[in-house]
Formats: sequence, structure tokens, C-alpha cells
Amino acid sequence: MSLRPILAISCLTVGAAIVAGCGAEVPSNSVAKVGGDTITKAEFNKWLKTAAAGQSQGGPAAVPDPPNFTQCVAQRQKQPPQKGAPKPNPAQLKTQCKSEYDRLKGEVMQFLIQAQWVQQEAEERDVKVSEPEVKKSFDDQKKQAFPTAKEYDKFLKTSGMNEEDILFRVRLDTLQNKLTKKITEDEAKVTDQDIKTYYDKNKKKFSQPEKRDLAVVLTKKKGEADQAKRRLDKGASFKAVAKKSSIDDASKAQGGKLPDVTKGSQEKGFENAVFAAKKDQISGPVKTQFGYYVFEVTNIKQPSQQSLDQAKETIKNLLKSQRQQKALDGFIKRFREDYKKKTACAKEFVVAECKNAPKQQNTGQQGAPQGAPPGGAPQGAPPGGAPQGVSPGGAPQGAPPPQGAPAPQGAPPTQGGQVPQPAPQPSDPAPQGPASP
Repeated sequence: MSLRPILAISCLTVGAAIVAGCGAEVPSNSVAKVGGDTITKAEFNKWLKTAAAGQSQGGPAAVPDPPNFTQCVAQRQKQPPQKGAPKPNPAQLKTQCKSEYDRLKGEVMQFLIQAQWVQQEAEERDVKVSEPEVKKSFDDQKKQAFPTAKEYDKFLKTSGMNEEDILFRVRLDTLQNKLTKKITEDEAKVTDQDIKTYYDKNKKKFSQPEKRDLAVVLTKKKGEADQAKRRLDKGASFKAVAKKSSIDDASKAQGGKLPDVTKGSQEKGFENAVFAAKKDQISGPVKTQFGYYVFEVTNIKQPSQQSLDQAKETIKNLLKSQRQQKALDGFIKRFREDYKKKTACAKEFVVAECKNAPKQQNTGQQGAPQGAPPGGAPQGAPPGGAPQGVSPGGAPQGAPPPQGAPAPQGAPPTQGGQVPQPAPQPSDPAPQGPASP
């Protein structure tokens, strides 16, 4: 499995109309309902606790406790204030606790809803993963992220997760990869005729222009250039003359060498002189806006054209990638729109994924790729790079995402052809692959 996300999901704001009384669709013991499945308050509280623990980075974790945030305030009162800052009063601490709760609540809700979306889409398409597949992915990622059992045990104690939670995320990751493959495999077919058509239309992209390697000395005044040329004509090396007289630090540092000059890369007057000169002939001075050049063409690389056979593999991979991207973009847009219509949230738990969310202005800008968490293996994170809290995209940060499989961020396939996964968490160690729920 690729460690990198494949197609970054666009944060398209689907302006679904607010459905009056939508909250009434959600059972009293739940925070949301996706199709026929519910997300219970118990599930929400569990992942909220995990996110808070991950955010604490091993320190004392107090889960923000609405509406009064008594425990959260008490915990913060025990913490020493920042150096030079006044100690905050209880009202200020309560505001901090509420702000933290609102953020974690939003991230956990996104994560749980998007995880439901991916699981339901997989069931609809008859995409399944076996326990041996999940176990193997988990073991591989665990070995990579935690060289010793002691490090893994420490992670479990500080992340707020147990192994069952991690396996849940790995399972989602694996499911996401399979969904991606199913969605893109037919679209990615490229025929020999497709390759030939592309080659015929883009031959210039597979050609190399003539290139000339030069030895140069650049001076400020013509008299200095004349003097440099006289020394060169008498047998002095460009390296020695450039070191003493050239004002061009880049070529001077290379002994006067200026390689791979092509038409269009230099000032017109100098370029004309270079491509009119004969090889191994000292020429100049040539006046330019930078000064006076004395130069010698040391090597001429003739223009070349790749044949269709030589370019075939490159073109095939390019067309395959473009078609996968197009298929995924279309799928993701439909996926988010369709599942948002099926998702109702309790009044206090509404996020953008809910059909009863307020309409938002579409600015035309794309947000963070929801199915593509940052790359890079989390330091000290379990398989997949375990996030330690909940990330803005939605995935609880205390749940490590599998290292080779992006986790569903709210819609299947994302960057590179991978199904979107619940986003990684902010307080995580950087995930190694898209974070899974």
C-alpha cells in the first residue's frame, strides 16, 4: 500500500437546505443518524476522551465537561500560568474549556460520521476486508512505528486508545484502499491508441533542444574583458581567469563553467553569439546588461526526440493518473452530496457533514485535503502513524492511522486514488499515511 495519499478531497461546501426538525430524527441516546445507522453518545464520549488524552501528550487529561466545565476548570487552575502572564480567572478558564470542547466535538463528529460513510459505501459496493488483512497491516505498521514493545505500551497509556481502537482505524484504512481500487480500476485503462494519440499531439514534450556547455568570464568593463581574453588566448585556463576577473559568482565557483545553455535561456545578444560560435573557440567580449562576456563553447549536445516506444510508459502512467483523478473527483463530489443527505445530527452536535447544518457561503476555495493526512510517520505513533487527538478533518487524534492506508476522510478516493478517510488529528505525531478513524 502506498504511504502517500492519492487524491486530495476538495472541501466543497454542499449547500443542503436546513431540514426543519432534523434533530428529531436522531434517537435520544445518539448524536447522529446516518441512513439506518446511529452514532451513539457513548461512542462520541469514548472518542472525545481519546482525543483529549491524545492532545495532552501524556500529561493529565481532563475531558471538557459541558455545560459548566467544572472538572476542566479545576484541572486548569492547578496548572502554572505562562511566564509573565497573569493567572486566568475561573470565567476565563471556563471560556477556554468551552472553546476546546467545541473544537474537539466538531472533530470527533466529523470522524465518526465520515467513518460511517465509508463503511456504508463499502457495504453498498460489496467491498470487504478480512481479519487477517487487518492484522497483517496492523503488525507491519506497529513494527515500523514502535521498534520495541515498551514504546508501544507507552503509546497506549498516553494516547487514550486501546488496541481495539487502533485495529478499527486500520480496518477503515484497508477498506478505503479497496474502495479506491474498485472505483478507479476500470477508469484507469489506457489503450495503445490512447498513447499514440497523446504522443502525436504532444511531440514537443518529448523532445530535447540543442544544449551548449560554456566556459565563461563576466567582467564589468570592456577593458577588463579584453584583458581576460588576451590571457585566455595566451593559454591561461578559464578556471584561473574566472577566479581572478569574473564577477559572476555562480560560474566562477564552478571554474567558469556554464552548462546546458539553451535558446531562450540567456539575454538575446549573448545567446546569438553562443549559438553562432564554433566549438573550442574563444569568443567575445559580448556586451550584455550584466557586463561583458568572454566565452568558449566546450560541448554541443544535439537536439533529440524521444520515439513513441521510448515515451510509451511515461504517457501510459500519465493518462492513467489523469483518469483516476477524474474518476475520483467525480465520485467524491457525488459521495459527499449523497451521504450528507442521509446524515441527521442532534441539535448540539451539528457539523458540516449534517444535512441540518446551516448553509455556508462557497468561497470557491479548497480546504485541507480531507482524505489526505500529512505524510510522515508519527513519531511514537502506532501503525499508520497514530494521531493523538482529533484532527480537524475529523479523525480522533488518539487513533493511529495505518501507515500505508489513508483513512476515510469523508469520501472515498482521495489524492492519488485513495478513498477519503477521516482526517488526522492535530495533536498527533505526524501520521505516516492518511489517518484512519
